[in-house]
Amino acid sequence: MSLPPLPPRLALAQLPTPLQPLNRLSEWLGGGTRIWVKRDDLTGSVLSGNKVRKLEFTLAQAMEEGCDTIITCGGVQSNHCRATALLCAQLGLRCHLVLRGTEPEVADGNLLLDQLAGASIEFHPARHYQQNLDSLLESARQRSSDSGHPAFIIPTGASDGIGVWGYLLAARELQNDFERLGIAPEHIVCATGSGGTQAGLTLGAHLLGLKSQVWGVNVCDDEAWFLNKVNQDVSDWSQRYQPDFDPARLNTRVIDGYVGAGYAIADAAIFETISLLARMEGLVLDPVYTGKAFHGMIAEHRAGRLQGKHIVFVHTGGTFGLFPQRDQLAPALKINNP
Repeated sequence: MSLPPLPPRLALAQLPTPLQPLNRLSEWLGGGTRIWVKRDDLTGSVLSGNKVRKLEFTLAQAMEEGCDTIITCGGVQSNHCRATALLCAQLGLRCHLVLRGTEPEVADGNLLLDQLAGASIEFHPARHYQQNLDSLLESARQRSSDSGHPAFIIPTGASDGIGVWGYLLAARELQNDFERLGIAPEHIVCATGSGGTQAGLTLGAHLLGLKSQVWGVNVCDDEAWFLNKVNQDVSDWSQRYQPDFDPARLNTRVIDGYVGAGYAIADAAIFETISLLARMEGLVLDPVYTGKAFHGMIAEHRAGRLQGKHIVFVHTGGTFGLFPQRDQLAPALKINNP
């Protein structure tokens, strides 16, 4: 099936990103499966991660509509907000962030980069944020408009029908990788937190006829929530760009059970996996997204539920989120460096 015409797009990400084998890890796991990593942590330097692919389309749409201000939202350590703030600075756009959580005494990780990029920031307690997000965003948009700056609201993680394009095209990039390397991976695995990356990969795999099954390892909520969210994002994409496409045709799959105590809360096993990958492959994961997803993928593989000759893990970035949780990482470092 052919793709519809592309909407407006900015060239912001460093593409294509490498697809690399994790040879030592694969040998350590045994069983004949080769683990690969799609290095979307290399889409930029401080801009690194999956959000840049989505923002190529979302920010282009904002500029197409004549907006000079971007309003978006997320947690205090949001990778999406950090990428948005830095790209706005690069493009000469104003950026306003609506963040969930308490302002820390000292900024660290992604929040430090938000401030460095010049974003204006408001903080809200989690409950108030969750109950009133739409009105908080609309209020910020109205204030911006009243001051003479038309604003464009980007939803959490840039996960909507516009943002879907980022990972729909990433699926085509993976298809090219597979053809170049002569492999046919049975599985493609990614962390899923706002659903947009999983939606784009799932839609792209379907439209391009890839044989790989796309799996999202949820880092919050549950399987039912993500099945619904992927359907929502693809439905939005379909209404905007290809009205005759039926989202019900997609085979959306979720690996549930690795959220742990909650979003952005990782247990000792996650930090041990992060330490293992860094030591064995020089690959750095984070405790919010990629650490949980990689840990879940390996656990499912070892349990015999995720099998095949080749499994691809999409590294969606998030390294800066590791620094604010340095204290939780310390026990794993002691185990590996007695």
